[in-house]
Amino acid sequence: MTGYDHEQVQEFWQYVWEREDVYELADDATDPTYVLGMFPYTSGTLHMGHVRNYAIADAYARYRRMCGDDVLHPMGWDAFGLPAENAAYERASDPESWTQACIRRMREELETLGFGYDWSREITTCEPSYYRWNQWLFKRFHEAGLVEYDAATVDWCPDCETVLADAQVVERDGERGAGDRVCWRCETPVGRRELDQWFFTITDYADELDERLDDLEGWPDGVREIQRNWIGRREGARISFEVDLDGATTAVDVFSARPETIHGATYLAVSPGHDLARALAEEEDEDGDGDEDEEVQAYVDEVRDRGPDEVGYSGVATDARAINPVTGKSLPVYVAGYVLEDVGTGAVMGVPGHNERDHAFAREHDIPIERVIEPVDDANDADDADYQLPYTDHGTLTESGEYTGLETEAARERLLEDYDALEADVTYRLRDWLISRQRYWGTPIPVVHCDDCGPVLVPDEDLPVELPEFVRTTGNPLEEHASFRETECPECGGPARRETDTMDTFVDSSWYFLRFLSPDLEDAPFDPDRAEEWLPVDVYVGGDEHATLHLLYARFFAKALTDIGLLDCREPFRELESQGTVLYEGEKMSSSKGNAVAPEEYGAETTRLFVLSAAHPEQDFEWTANDVRGAYDLQQTLYGMVTSFVEGESGRSERLPRDEYVDREIDRTIAATTEEYERFRFHRAATEIQELAGLLRRYRGFGRPHEEINRRGLLTLAALIAPMAPHLGEELWNKLRGDGLVAEADWPDPGEFADDTEGTHAPDYRRERRLVETTLEDVRDIVDVAAIDDPERIDLIVADEWKYRTMEFLREGDANADSDRPGDDQRSAVERVAGALESDPELDTPTREAIARFLERSDAADARGESSSGSDSGAAALGPDHEHALLERAAWLVRDEFDADVRVRRADDGAAGGKARPGKPAIRID
Repeated sequence: MTGYDHEQVQEFWQYVWEREDVYELADDATDPTYVLGMFPYTSGTLHMGHVRNYAIADAYARYRRMCGDDVLHPMGWDAFGLPAENAAYERASDPESWTQACIRRMREELETLGFGYDWSREITTCEPSYYRWNQWLFKRFHEAGLVEYDAATVDWCPDCETVLADAQVVERDGERGAGDRVCWRCETPVGRRELDQWFFTITDYADELDERLDDLEGWPDGVREIQRNWIGRREGARISFEVDLDGATTAVDVFSARPETIHGATYLAVSPGHDLARALAEEEDEDGDGDEDEEVQAYVDEVRDRGPDEVGYSGVATDARAINPVTGKSLPVYVAGYVLEDVGTGAVMGVPGHNERDHAFAREHDIPIERVIEPVDDANDADDADYQLPYTDHGTLTESGEYTGLETEAARERLLEDYDALEADVTYRLRDWLISRQRYWGTPIPVVHCDDCGPVLVPDEDLPVELPEFVRTTGNPLEEHASFRETECPECGGPARRETDTMDTFVDSSWYFLRFLSPDLEDAPFDPDRAEEWLPVDVYVGGDEHATLHLLYARFFAKALTDIGLLDCREPFRELESQGTVLYEGEKMSSSKGNAVAPEEYGAETTRLFVLSAAHPEQDFEWTANDVRGAYDLQQTLYGMVTSFVEGESGRSERLPRDEYVDREIDRTIAATTEEYERFRFHRAATEIQELAGLLRRYRGFGRPHEEINRRGLLTLAALIAPMAPHLGEELWNKLRGDGLVAEADWPDPGEFADDTEGTHAPDYRRERRLVETTLEDVRDIVDVAAIDDPERIDLIVADEWKYRTMEFLREGDANADSDRPGDDQRSAVERVAGALESDPELDTPTREAIARFLERSDAADARGESSSGSDSGAAALGPDHEHALLERAAWLVRDEFDADVRVRRADDGAAGGKARPGKPAIRID
C-alpha cells in the first residue's frame, strides 16, 4: 500500500478487537464510565445524523478507555413504532420482518464504521424479552397511583389513525398557513376525538422536574430552557367564582397568574369540555319542559373534535351569571373554544384589559374592556389608540377600590390575605403523558376489560402479553384480531376484552439505559445494585429535539422508579452532549429532500473523522467535498509519515536544543489534546494533531531527527488520532511497534503539563506556545514591513530581569486590590509597585530610573496584560530564565523559516533590549 486504505485494514482490526474483547465490560466492573448515544430508531439505514451522534460517543468512550477507565458503551434498537408498521404495509410485509431486516443492515453499517460497542449487551425493544418489562413497569406504576384511565378529548392524526401526545403535535408554517397543528411524523393536520385513554401522571412530578433542572449543570442551557418552557410553571392564585345555574349555586375555580387584575374581570369562560359547559347544555329552559339548551349544546358538539387553532376565539354566551368574589359584580358566563380543558382548571377569569387572548375574545364578542393597571410612568392619554391594547406588565392599580395606588406585587399579597376565595397556587403547562396508541406495532397494554370487574391488570405470571400475528387492516389491527381481543377476566374468569391499545414507543426509550446494565436478567427489568453503582449515565449524546419527549420522560421514569423503591437515581443523565445538524447546501440532510450523503460514499473512516473535526458537536456544519478532503488528507499525511519513518534511515542519538523543543511540543500537544477531548472539542483535537504532524515533518526536513523523539512523536499521533479514526490509529501503532493495541494503550503522558487541564500547573503549555507563536509573527511582520529580502542575522532579546519583577508586583497588586475602593485603580497599583521596587537595596540608581520610566509609559499596562499591543501577561509569567531557554530551543524554527543566523540574548547581558518586555522579546534583524 502506498497510501492509507481504510477498507483494507478495517476487517482485520475489527476481528482483533472482537477477539480481544476490547469493548466488553465485565459484570463485576466497579463504577465504569457510562457513555451512551441515543439508540437509533430502526428506519432502514444510518443517516449522517446517526454517524455524528455515534462518532461523538465512540470517540469519547475510546478516550476514557485509554485513560484507564472501565467503560460501558452499549448499543440497542428502538424498534417499535408506527413508521415500521407503515413501511411494512407499503411493502406487503409485516412490521417484525421489516424491523429485523433494518436492524441487520444498520448493525452492519455501525460495524463498518468501527464503533466500539459492547455487543453482548445489545437490546431490541420489540422483542418480548424486553417489552415484557414495559408491561411489568406499567403494573408497578399503576399500583403506585401513577396510571389513570380516563375519557379525554385528544389530538388525533387521521393519516396515522392514532392518538398523539402533546409533544407529538407541532405547529408548522408552510403551504397550509401559519400555525397549522400537524402530526410530528407525517405532517398531516391534527384533529380531535374523545376516547378512553391510558395516562402516566407525569404531572405528579412537574414541580421536581422543573426545580431539578438547575442541578443539571452538565446539560446545555438551551435544552434545560426548552424543558423548563414545556413544563411551564406558573405562579398565581386559584380563585373561586359562584355561578348561578338554574336557581342553584355552584363553584367554578379559575387559575390566574395575575390575581391583582380581578377588578378588571368582565366575564367568565369555560372550556367546551368543562363540567359547567355540559351542565349548561342540559339546563332546563324557561318553560321547564326539560329541553337542553340547544345553542350551547350545538356549540359544544361543533368544537369537540376540533383543535384550538380551528376554533379560534369562537364562543357562545349562556344564561348563567358568575359573581366576582372581590367586587361582587355579576359577570356573564361563556363557553369558549380558546379555553382548554386540560390547562389550568379549564376555566378562565376574562380580563381583556390585561391579557391578549382575553382581549381578542372580548373584541370578538363585544365584551367590555376595563383597564385596572397602569405603568408607573404612564404618559398615555385615555383616548390614545394604544391605550386600548392589553397592558400585560406590572404597574400601579387603578379603578380597584381600596387597592388603587398599590404596586401589583403588593396588591396581590393583600388580596390573597383579604379573601378566602383567592388562594396562592401553582399550575403547569405540562399535561399527563398519554401513552395509548391505536396501532399494532407497540407494547400491548397489560389490561383486560371485564363488564363485571372493570379494567383488570394481567397477572405477572402471564406476562408478556405478546403481539399476535400481524393482520393487514386500516385502523388498529389488534381490534380486528379476535383471538387476541377475546379473553377471560383474571379476577372472575368471565368473558372479557383485552386492551387493544399499545404503548407509546417513548415508554421503550424511557428506561432502556437501565436494561443495558443487565440485559439478560430474567426476574427483573434491571439489577438495582448495579444501577446504584453504575448510574447515572456519565455522558449521553443526542439531539436537543428530544428535550420535550424522550429526555423529559426518562427523567420522569427515574423519579418514579426511585419512589417505588426500584432505583436510587433521580436524574438519569449527568452530562448531556447535544449534537448539531449536518447541512447540505444550507438545508438539513434528509433522504426526503434528496440531499443525503451515505456514510460509505466517502469511506467510513474519512466520514467519521470529518464529522468530528468539522465543528463543535453542538454546532451545525455544512457538508462539502472540499472540507471532507481535509479529513482524508490528514489520514494520508499521518500514514505517510509513519511509513517513511519505518522504511527510512535511523535518526540521531545525541540531543540538540531543537530536540528539546520538539519533545516539549509533543507534551504540549498531549496536554492540549487531552483538554479538547475532555471538553468534547474534537475539532480542536484534530487541529492539534494536524499541527504536531506539521511540526514533525518540518523537524525531519530541518536535519536528521533524534530517533526516539521522532518515534515518540509519531506514536503520540497514533494514540491521539485513535479515538476519532480507530482503524488508522491501530494501523499506525502497529507499524511503529507500539505495545499491544492502541485501543487498550495508555493515554500519552503530557509530562510536566499533566495537571494543566485542572488549571493547577504553571507555567502551562499555552504560555509557552503563545511566546513562540507571537515571536514568530513579530519577526514576520518586521521582515515584511521593512522589506528585508534576505535577512542574515536575527537577534531575539529577552527583557531585563527587573521588568519581570515589576510585572509580578503589578499582578500581585491587582490580586490584592480591593475593587470596592474607588481609588484602587491602575495608578494606585503602579504607585505601590514603584515604592516596593525602589526600596530594594539590590537595585542601582540607573535601574531605579529605568523602572520609573517604565512605570510611566504604557509598557507597564502592557506588562500587566491590559494592552492589545501583543504583550502577554501569561507568557510574562514564565520568567526570564524560562523564556530565554524556550526561545533558544525554538530558535531553529526562525532559522528554518528565514534561513538566517539566530541568536537568543538577554538584555541583562548588555544586549540592546530597551524595547523588550516580559512575554515580548525585542527583535533586531540585520
